[in-house]
Amino acid sequence: MIFFGCSKKESNDITVNSSNDSLFNYLSLANDFSLPREKRKIFNEKAFNIVINQENDSLNRVNLFRVANRYYNINNWIDFSKTVHLVLKNSESVKDTLNLAKGYTYLGDYYGAQAITDSAFMYYSKAEKMYLQRNDVFSLARLRLNKALLQYNEGDFLGSEIAVFKALRVIKGEKANDVIYESYNLLGLIYNELGEYDKAIEFNTKALASIDDKIIPVEFQSKATSFNNIGYIYQNLNNHKMAISYFTKGLEQENLIIQKPAVYAMLLDNLAYSKFKLNNIEGLPEMYYQSLKLRDSLKLTSGIIASKFHLSEYFVSIKNIAKATRYSKEALLLSRSSKSYRNILVALKQLAVIEPEKASVYAKEYIHINEELQKTERNMGNKFTRIEYETDQIKDENINLETKNRNLLFGFSAFTILGLFLYVIKSQKAKNRELLFKQEQQKVNEEIYNLMISQQSTIETNRVVEKKRVAQELHDGVLGRMFGVRMNLDGLNKFNDEPAIKQRISYLSELKNIEQDIREISHDLNREKSELINNFVAIVDNLLEDQKKTFKPKLLAKIDRTIKWELISNSVKINLYRIIQESLQNINKYAEANSIKVEIKKRDGDLFLTITDDGKGFDVKKSKKGIGLQNIQSRTTECNGTVDIQSKKGNGTIITIAVPFENKQILI
Repeated sequence: MIFFGCSKKESNDITVNSSNDSLFNYLSLANDFSLPREKRKIFNEKAFNIVINQENDSLNRVNLFRVANRYYNINNWIDFSKTVHLVLKNSESVKDTLNLAKGYTYLGDYYGAQAITDSAFMYYSKAEKMYLQRNDVFSLARLRLNKALLQYNEGDFLGSEIAVFKALRVIKGEKANDVIYESYNLLGLIYNELGEYDKAIEFNTKALASIDDKIIPVEFQSKATSFNNIGYIYQNLNNHKMAISYFTKGLEQENLIIQKPAVYAMLLDNLAYSKFKLNNIEGLPEMYYQSLKLRDSLKLTSGIIASKFHLSEYFVSIKNIAKATRYSKEALLLSRSSKSYRNILVALKQLAVIEPEKASVYAKEYIHINEELQKTERNMGNKFTRIEYETDQIKDENINLETKNRNLLFGFSAFTILGLFLYVIKSQKAKNRELLFKQEQQKVNEEIYNLMISQQSTIETNRVVEKKRVAQELHDGVLGRMFGVRMNLDGLNKFNDEPAIKQRISYLSELKNIEQDIREISHDLNREKSELINNFVAIVDNLLEDQKKTFKPKLLAKIDRTIKWELISNSVKINLYRIIQESLQNINKYAEANSIKVEIKKRDGDLFLTITDDGKGFDVKKSKKGIGLQNIQSRTTECNGTVDIQSKKGNGTIITIAVPFENKQILI
């Protein structure tokens, strides 16, 4: 009948590399509340398939948690549990305490959703101690709030109240509107159950006032949740007019049925019930049916039970005993299968009224279950205290075991310290030799590159000189001779006979044309500029031309001609050249590709080199130790860059190198 309204939130401290655009898109779509649940599930599965193939690093574990969040938001508990156990395993293998604590919290959420309260409380307690050690106040406050909600659901209202105030005490003075909202919201629910309705209204009103759309996404429909909770309190006070006004406000929230169908169904059912209590049956029982259908599609067991109780009460009022009995018995059966003892009591009480001839049987079962329920609730606080004690006891035993193991380790270490010391010295010498070798190799690379540049410059210089020589020859030689001929022809003016004049005019005209043509050629040759983009680009072009002439695959090259290569260090350029060379060699040897694409461009402050082929591909994990890939990785590291290799058997290969610009003026 009431709703807490918390959901997993997206982490805001994640930076996604541009090479993982597809993963980022899938995660974004999986968290798009406007999409149907099934589509969001498909997108999240695609994201999961990408993440599990990545290396177990901090970013990988963060992405696994993001996938788990989205499974949580669509109530896919099986895949949520699988993902959380995977990230816990990865965190344990590298002793990542931050993600271990987060994983324990998620497991607590999972077992809480499955109503396995012992396990949920145990994992929450483990996570709480880790957050205390890290002094992570926000995570600690949210964790204590989760424990409080667990105690509330188990009927330990006083223990839940204490836990909420513990959470609020931790974040006192901090800006944490989302935690404050959920704390006030839960306190409102607790005081409602304790019958302290004035306090319940006070804290629900505070919760409503604390909603900040910048911190709590509107998709969570927090306002609709608070309106429902306040309306439910007035319903308990039999002030159904006030209750209806709040339920109506809740239903008026934009996109409610799309973003939070469970809240929409709850508000609709509560509104129908308050109208029924005011003898306003307009729209009944259709509103009950609509709410029941929606709850049934979402598999909301407690909501389905509530709808059937209300339908049974409605049909009793219109003397349709058959339908009233049917809905009460269905609610009783569902309450028993879900072990919802409070709802079992409500169903038995209602059936005793509908079927008075069986009232004694129902009353006997009611008394028995009520006594057991009261006994359980009395022991509930002790149970949670015992779980915390047992968790501490296990932790102490683990600490003692760790101490013994540490002492044993120190004993064995005493016998091996000398050997390790010698090994370190030897290893350091080897590293120094390797460093010297790399330095020498770097010098050789620089010399090779400078030679290549010098050779290319010489070629271009000779080309320009030759062009100038041809232009000068045309201008000074041919044009000079043509000018002499024209002068001789001018001397024929003394002959005035008709044929000589015509012939002379014809020759002069022709010679002028030739003179003009040659002059234009000469000027064009002198004006022509050698529009080399850069010697580096010319060298790369030569490499690509050799590839086209020598090997079968079709090669497409695209180089951003606006990049100022002269501002990039020779070390970066030679490494990029060698990476292209190495990649083309690998493709020619192994890929059996039909086409290759080489692209160099600038984007977002980085220089990107992408080499794509449609060959047979390979298993990236199995091939990481290959010399070719190691060379590419090593050269990228020397450039302070990152390399991303995506390949699957039969799907070709994409190699993306991202190198940061040393001088941001390159971007201009």
